[in-house]
Amino acid sequence: MIGVAVVGTGFGKKVHIPGFQAHPGTEMVAIYHRDLSKAQEIAQTHNIPHACDTIADIVKLPAVQAVSISTPPFLHYEMAKAVLQAGKHLLLEKPVTLNAAEAKELHSLAREKGVIATVDFEFRFVPGWQLFSQLLSENYVGNKRLIRIDWLGSSRSNPERPWNWYSRQDMGGGALGSLGSHAFDYIHWLFGPVRRLNAHLTTAIPQRTDPNTGEVKPVNTDDTCMLMLELADGTPCQLTISAVVHASRTHWLEVYGDKGTLVLGSENQKDYIHGFRVWGSQPGKPLTEIEIPNRLMFPKNYADGRISAFLRVVDAWVQGIETGNATVPSLQEGVCSQILMDLSHQSHDTASWVDVPDLTAYLPN
Repeated sequence: MIGVAVVGTGFGKKVHIPGFQAHPGTEMVAIYHRDLSKAQEIAQTHNIPHACDTIADIVKLPAVQAVSISTPPFLHYEMAKAVLQAGKHLLLEKPVTLNAAEAKELHSLAREKGVIATVDFEFRFVPGWQLFSQLLSENYVGNKRLIRIDWLGSSRSNPERPWNWYSRQDMGGGALGSLGSHAFDYIHWLFGPVRRLNAHLTTAIPQRTDPNTGEVKPVNTDDTCMLMLELADGTPCQLTISAVVHASRTHWLEVYGDKGTLVLGSENQKDYIHGFRVWGSQPGKPLTEIEIPNRLMFPKNYADGRISAFLRVVDAWVQGIETGNATVPSLQEGVCSQILMDLSHQSHDTASWVDVPDLTAYLPN
């Protein structure tokens, strides 16, 4: 049984704590909150033995063998660095850091310390996505000619939603960080590396009210991202991300090839894990749904689908810790995603295409 501490009590309380308490290989032994009284309250509610208000206290606990971090992105680097320096295994939410230099440093530190560091890129573990990946690997579409991805949501569409760290680029806010980090990971997983990209980032709601002061403050983060990618094999890929639109087709991937078409999509706005279906067709034939086999289905569905996917991430992490073998996705994939996000900002700032360096140094063979 691996003793785990959870750092971050927003997403951490909704997904990480119930996930670790449900997993047979992990035991929740500590919780961190910057306010010790709140940490103690959460610990009592969830029957967690230790409550701490510093990362130093967390990593000193003998019962803590591994730490998951689900705080806002601007806190990730220092917290993760402290965890890795203490020789603890790490599970880190995305985006992993504020820039690629920080991500590379964490990746190097994890390798130096010989610990297992994984990133919660959970789409790799969702049944519909796994079927989609399998069909692609079986050459269902043949030579790819066009990839279209739409990830459209309304989580930031209400202008009354208060100003917070998500409104600040220097704190890691914005749709590119929250959603694009996932998209860049699954694009590489499903389709291979990106050769170059062109990004245009916009902000539909340029100011929000700070709930603490009542002051109207500027929003300098993106809420819509339009990206054109050219994959290493030459395939064009169009990626559209928005957090401020009301769309019925919330998350949709379309792949067109010379042998066939594959579509993966969900209309479930409230739960971005459950609801994915897969369709396929051959030239001249209608698009037909392809049943997801039982072997890929979640053994248990939770009301919050994110827990179902998170448990599979934890499965891989635990196996890596027990065997000493690096898991996928790891900080390697986190570095690659962060590099592509940095280059997207560079492309937007210069209004130009940007070449992507060879990322194989950060990826497993």
